[in-house]
Amino acid sequence: MTAIEVDTDWQSWDAEQVRDWQQEVRRLAAEQDTVILAHNYQLPMIQDVAHHVGDSLALSRLAASAPQSTIVFAGVHFMAETAKILSPDKRVLIPDATAGCSLADTIDADQLRAWKAEHPGAAVVSYVNTTAAVKAETDICCTSSNAVDVVRAIPAEQEILFCPDQFLGAHVRRMTGRENIHVWLGECHVHADISPSDLEQTVRANPDAELFVHPECGCTTSALWLTGSGELPAERTHILSTGGMLDRARDTRSGTVLVATEIGMLHQLRKVNQHTDFRPVNPRAACPFMQQITPPKLLRSLREGTDEVLVDPAVASHARRAVERMVAIGQPAGGE
Repeated sequence: MTAIEVDTDWQSWDAEQVRDWQQEVRRLAAEQDTVILAHNYQLPMIQDVAHHVGDSLALSRLAASAPQSTIVFAGVHFMAETAKILSPDKRVLIPDATAGCSLADTIDADQLRAWKAEHPGAAVVSYVNTTAAVKAETDICCTSSNAVDVVRAIPAEQEILFCPDQFLGAHVRRMTGRENIHVWLGECHVHADISPSDLEQTVRANPDAELFVHPECGCTTSALWLTGSGELPAERTHILSTGGMLDRARDTRSGTVLVATEIGMLHQLRKVNQHTDFRPVNPRAACPFMQQITPPKLLRSLREGTDEVLVDPAVASHARRAVERMVAIGQPAGGE
């Protein structure tokens, strides 16, 4: 076996080096009683070596039930925090603790407390793409697949503060018809940059294609407008979480599917359906934070125990309640 060093240029590895890296990662994981979890937006090499691939909440829930004592979460920091919240007795590592999230960074606990003070009595619904401190100030969390059900479970007369994603919030308001939802003006810069013009150009260039759109995207309203105008048939237009995209991909008979989300998702879609051509609406929609988790950093994390994720027990306790309330409403089938 070729010795794989953590400071090598992994992008130039040949097939033998990749295979040696995979074997070393899996050997160390087994030796250290570790489960490796990778988000759908991770680099394909990371996804292929992980024990489990999925959305952040599904992976965190899986981590809580996994028998291993250590979790390596290949994703961004709030995801590893959520795993720690749901697995307080396990060691949780992230290969690069500086891998943040532009969406989670749009609101902090102080801002949420100030917003709550402006709307006393309002229920706070926070997307799982938030920090532990924000979850601790939240009444109930949601995912993109169950946000509508979560909001519908709140009494109709009660005001709602929905954070932090403005596009998901607008989608929930549209689907529920509720006018008493105040939406925080946050966004994931990668999804926001999948623009209406990107969508319209791609749809018109592929008139027979099916369309998968993540509700965090800036083009969600345009997708619904194209459907309403008849330019894109309603039966071929789907607003879906990442988990929902995978479920739909397994069943589709379309020759081409246009995908509006972070491009790492294409790897999983192509794995579950090799007969359909999955094309990105915006091929430049790559999250730089997700791509901070590289093969050498994953190896270093296993060798050196870096970087450990810790959450204050009091914060974790309050945050856990918000997640558990969400789960009590219904199983979050599709996740983000």
